[in-house]
Amino acid sequence: MPYSASTNIFSDILPSDDVLSQCIHCGMCLSACPTYELTKLERSSPRGRIKMIRSVANAEIPVSNIFAEEMNFCLDCQACETACPAGVRYGKLVEAARVFVDETFRKNSLKVRIKRFLLRRILADKNNLKLVSRVLRIYQRSFIKNIFEIFGVLRIFSRHLSEISKLAPKISGFFSDEKISLFSFPDAEVKYKTAFHFGCVMNVAFAEVNLDTIEVLKAYACEVYTPSEQVCCGSLHAHNGDIDFAKKLAGKNIDAFKQEKFEYLISNSAGCGAFMKDYGYLLKDDAEYSERAEMFSAKVKDVTEFLYAKNPARKLMPVSVTAVYQDACHLVHSQKIKNEPRELLKSIPGLILKETEGADVCCGSAGIYNVSRIEDSLHFLKRKVENINKVKPSLVIISNPGCLSQIAFGTEKLDHKVEVMHLVSVLRGSLYNDFSQKWKSSI
Repeated sequence: MPYSASTNIFSDILPSDDVLSQCIHCGMCLSACPTYELTKLERSSPRGRIKMIRSVANAEIPVSNIFAEEMNFCLDCQACETACPAGVRYGKLVEAARVFVDETFRKNSLKVRIKRFLLRRILADKNNLKLVSRVLRIYQRSFIKNIFEIFGVLRIFSRHLSEISKLAPKISGFFSDEKISLFSFPDAEVKYKTAFHFGCVMNVAFAEVNLDTIEVLKAYACEVYTPSEQVCCGSLHAHNGDIDFAKKLAGKNIDAFKQEKFEYLISNSAGCGAFMKDYGYLLKDDAEYSERAEMFSAKVKDVTEFLYAKNPARKLMPVSVTAVYQDACHLVHSQKIKNEPRELLKSIPGLILKETEGADVCCGSAGIYNVSRIEDSLHFLKRKVENINKVKPSLVIISNPGCLSQIAFGTEKLDHKVEVMHLVSVLRGSLYNDFSQKWKSSI
């Protein structure tokens, strides 16, 4: 049954009417939107979705399966925001629509309940996430995984489960929060007081990248404060209709980092950094946190944004590799950081950086999109990998964990032999001269 818009809470969840009325229907967003490019349906474009949101909010149309489907078909990549001449903050609209759909129209659905359980009880709970990660690590390193893949056991349960299993990031041999000290100090004189958010998935599946980030910050004369009380940033919850829980996580992080004074809070995950920069907006109506949230957000910097404006205390050593850089949506579109990562990479002697078509187009990872909508995700991934392969690089460089796992999976699936690395790991290799031997320069 359609849910009556006249009795809903949609207007309370949505941003102000000004945001809804900003869209001038010019169509500049259409060519930037991956889902519109796929379907050529107006309703699958930002312009079409804004019209649907406005109509539901004004009780002109009921909430239907089509409305719910379109709000979740959207990647929330925010490429439309980059293209929009009117400055419409589309991401805020579609995320509010998802909250409404999950709180009303699909409130009792099994899918929503499972999603909430996984995001709240596993991802956002550090101890539970570590427990699940330890089990997954054993499975990933065992003969059972190979047997399941050879005989297609997972396909018995779901035709997509085998692909989802391969998409899961490989769990690290250790968890970074157990290796990183409360304070990390450079060898040289301290120039910058920084704090570091090690994240949830980054902590268990990209622990090496987190340690690389600490080492790179130290090479830039940073003191690094890393409180163990910090939690998941809440971005995946907010992007998937659970805004209230995201607010709770935001408050916990603000409290976790309040014990020490620092100038910058560094994030090495584009999605996390973008969301933490938005804590001020997220908690603007919270009497306890609104002011502190604004101050917290003002300090958040993506690691590439921070490093670009600074000079390393160590010399960058030469390498010999041809690479491409692929933009993370929440870095290039949400945070408007495009040139900084490229300039950092160009500063590494011997690294040849080539551009690809569609470097700033979504790879299809989009938080948990590649799990919840795997067929659509694979379509976007295929195009991304094909564009990369046209350039024939030896290395693909990325600044976001979801994109890193997604593109690594895609290059293997399509049999394109290329290594995929996080940008800070590339920087660390040059700064400490411990890059892969095959890429070390003979200069």
